[in-house]
Amino acid sequence: MRFLVLLLAISALRAGAAENGLGARPYMGWDSWSFFRGKPTVARIKAQADAMAARLKPYGYTYVNIDSGWFGSYDEYGRPKADAARFPEGVAALAEYMHRRGLKLGIYLEPGLPKSVWDANSPILGTPYHARDIAFASQNGNTLGRADRIEYARPGAAEYVQSCADLVASWGIDFIRMDHVGPGGGRLPADNRPDVQCWAAALRKTGRPIWLELSTSLDVRYVDSWKKYANSWRIENDIEWYGQGHPFTNWARVARRFDNVPKWAAHAGPGGWNNLDSLEIGNGAADGLTPDERRACMTLWSISCSPISIGADLTNLDKSDFPLLTNPEVLAVDQAGRPAQPLSQGSAQQVWRSRDADGSFTVALFNLGYAGANVSVNWNELPFRGPASVRDLWSRAELGVFNKGFGATLNPHASRLLKVTPLEKQRPR
Repeated sequence: MRFLVLLLAISALRAGAAENGLGARPYMGWDSWSFFRGKPTVARIKAQADAMAARLKPYGYTYVNIDSGWFGSYDEYGRPKADAARFPEGVAALAEYMHRRGLKLGIYLEPGLPKSVWDANSPILGTPYHARDIAFASQNGNTLGRADRIEYARPGAAEYVQSCADLVASWGIDFIRMDHVGPGGGRLPADNRPDVQCWAAALRKTGRPIWLELSTSLDVRYVDSWKKYANSWRIENDIEWYGQGHPFTNWARVARRFDNVPKWAAHAGPGGWNNLDSLEIGNGAADGLTPDERRACMTLWSISCSPISIGADLTNLDKSDFPLLTNPEVLAVDQAGRPAQPLSQGSAQQVWRSRDADGSFTVALFNLGYAGANVSVNWNELPFRGPASVRDLWSRAELGVFNKGFGATLNPHASRLLKVTPLEKQRPR
């Protein structure tokens, strides 16, 4: 096993992926934003961690990531401080709590120099410089606009980021989600590639392995930078529904990921992964999705090899949703790290496939339309010749041998996930 991990890490470096030794496979865990929005507390996070350790850790879920709302101010050196009311014990104690349970703790940060730090002109730890020596107050430090742009050619700039990285590493943090990174989505234009580069270097210097994730809706034109410095990156806007009513998401927000992910698929691999955002499964009817749509979500996330970060309340997982999150054969597709591509996106009935290490194919059939329809694949489209055995990964059942292809009638927004194994040795085509 150690030799395999080493080979994957070497492969990541050769592919120009992040050089921190992490990301051999997509991470699996939970994120606080969907369920708690900006109101995480130590009691809420511990309860989620306990539920993960008890029920989900055996399936590979280990990351407990606190999103926006954990920090309330900045220390005398302009570094983030945990909100004392929500996390009175501090973050280090919470990280220790996770580690005792075999889990990992993540936190949320934003690039740039916070405006309150500029206003205070805070000193930069270990240097003669101050906040106003390193940043432009007139330029956006991120796509949200509540930070100023750091000029990394200025003395003290890299030292400021290093002081922040050293602090979070000293707490025992295992994961950072860097939000409002541009070029990409957001309210305002910003270019945070220098921030990402500096943070990646600073985290490596701490000596602690810390997964770096970038968000949100990044621009694919700059994917080489995201791959070089980060372990995962969001390719779309938030999946959560922010309108009236309680549903966490809706099919329209899911469906646009089918359109967007193919242009990113070739860039994912050991070291760095395309993140489709939180998986809104586990809340039952409150997911805002039909049972077929929930399965289609899990199918898409898995064949795309996206990190799987649950957005539900782990202490009260819906009984019918739990099997969707823990099917070992479906999770194995995600963890194999071979992102699928659609054969065509010319219609709402789509076939996505990837070639497996053993010569078989993982094939997903999707009906993205609003009426029942047949979705089928011919073996020469994969491509190979001759008969093949077909296994349904969701039902974990062998379906038999099929000579030329396979098809199924699917309900609206339904899917099938298959393993197709040619029975004859294939000649090069």
